Amino acid sequence: MRIGIKQWFASGLPWIWLNGAAVSINVIMVVGVLALIAVRGLGHFWPAPILQAHVQGQQQITSLIGSIVDDELVSAEQLRGSGVVLPASQESAKRLLIKTGNRDVTRADFVWVLEQSLRQITYPQELMALERREWGNFYGRLVAIKQAGTVVADQGKQADQEMWQLMQERVQRSLNIYDDIQAIEKGAIGEINHGMERLRLKHRSLELENQLTPLLQAELEAERRQLDRRYTGLQQRLIDLYAAFERDSMIAETMSGTQIEINLSKVVRAYRPNAMTSMAKVNFYMSKIWEFVSTEPREANTEGGVFPAIFGTVLMVLLMSVMVTPIGVVAAVYLREYAKQGLVTRIIRIAVNNLAGVPSIVYGVFGLGFFIYFLGGNIDELFFAAAAPAPTFGTPGLLWASLTLALLTVPVVIVATEEGLSRIPRAVREGSLALGATKSETLWRVVLPMASPAIMTGVILAVARAAGEVAPLMLVGVVKLAPSLPLDGNYPYLHLDQKFMHLGFHIYDVGFQSPNVEAARPLVYATAFLLVLVIALLNLSAVAIRNRLREKYKALES
Repeated sequence: MRIGIKQWFASGLPWIWLNGAAVSINVIMVVGVLALIAVRGLGHFWPAPILQAHVQGQQQITSLIGSIVDDELVSAEQLRGSGVVLPASQESAKRLLIKTGNRDVTRADFVWVLEQSLRQITYPQELMALERREWGNFYGRLVAIKQAGTVVADQGKQADQEMWQLMQERVQRSLNIYDDIQAIEKGAIGEINHGMERLRLKHRSLELENQLTPLLQAELEAERRQLDRRYTGLQQRLIDLYAAFERDSMIAETMSGTQIEINLSKVVRAYRPNAMTSMAKVNFYMSKIWEFVSTEPREANTEGGVFPAIFGTVLMVLLMSVMVTPIGVVAAVYLREYAKQGLVTRIIRIAVNNLAGVPSIVYGVFGLGFFIYFLGGNIDELFFAAAAPAPTFGTPGLLWASLTLALLTVPVVIVATEEGLSRIPRAVREGSLALGATKSETLWRVVLPMASPAIMTGVILAVARAAGEVAPLMLVGVVKLAPSLPLDGNYPYLHLDQKFMHLGFHIYDVGFQSPNVEAARPLVYATAFLLVLVIALLNLSAVAIRNRLREKYKALES
């Protein structure tokens, strides 16, 4: 028996099973975490039913309208600390977190309620939810519709469904007007402002160089007057649009019976989840998912979408990859192919390996001091004196963030590239040299193509690390909310000096800096899940390229 066990251990099977079990456990844990994040995040966008109930307290009964968000089991001792006393025979109770909305009325849009204190729970179909640009959601009933201060529909004159359809039409009209306003303010007027700033900088530059002749000044003034005329016409168009935008409003009734007037220009979406069919709920859910990935955030980043953060993350990673790849490859080629293998080279390799373990915030401090204050400040003095004292590159921005992360990940690319170069057979190099090729030609046409899969492996590892970094970005370019994307239709189109948004920092900001924690929590899960997907897509793209290169040069390696 003892001999059989010794042979079994000697065969290595126990270690194979142990490794397989460890890998299986890791996979299950990763899938479980992703499933938890997906359920908690993506479930937020499903139209939850709105309940109506009475809350029975010790002294009074109050009305309640809202959606159940979460629940938990609390002990009698915990409740006693909050002033609630359970019967002596009851050791615990279930507590519900209900989103009641109406923060502009009640000052709090979430409330904890004991499940056993709810009475007469119903789900009336006429209860509505309004997503607003300010003050969060509103829950209540539609009472009347007004146009320019005059009631055009109310409960006494129109059927409920007819009035609801009328309001939906007016909400859609307000949304169309809002899109027109945004197109003018961010599109046409943004282009005019960019042109005016360009003229100002040109005028100042000519003054500094003592080249501002009366003829050039007249030309600049003519261009400025032309831009002013365009701006005046757009401003009048905006005045007309805003007048139509603020025309429609509605009267709504809250859970306490109070009636308030809500301008439809503040409404993003109006729906009645209790009256929705299953297909309508699916359509609503898909529209919310699309809104989340394609629009800008609102309400202190607790509502709306995260498209600027997605765009900033992907663009920064692409720029970082473009910067880190040649730097890492050149360094690895020199260390492996040209440097004399001795004490100095070994010290350099040790230093490169140690750089991979330096905390990321240290790179952020270095990027702030060297790239921004020193390099960016000197660039401003040499090339952007006309913009002084406002900094152009002497301030955190997309370029410095990408360079900082490139510096952060360059050790990974160097090590991976060196490993790839070391695996290339010496006979391949000698065969190329024997055919008359120079060393540089051999390196460029034979060695580097064969090492390209290893280079892509280094890039994949660099992307995986850099895409989720937050600490250094807080110092070198990322912001809570960027007014515009760093890529637009204005020259030079890619604005490397602009600040940008990032999914990782967005998670930090929403999760730890939000004034409304309960409203922000689902978006933390949703954004975290989206960040994982973005990193996975970037890595899968690099893996696909690496596999293609590996197949292409497999014959040469063999």
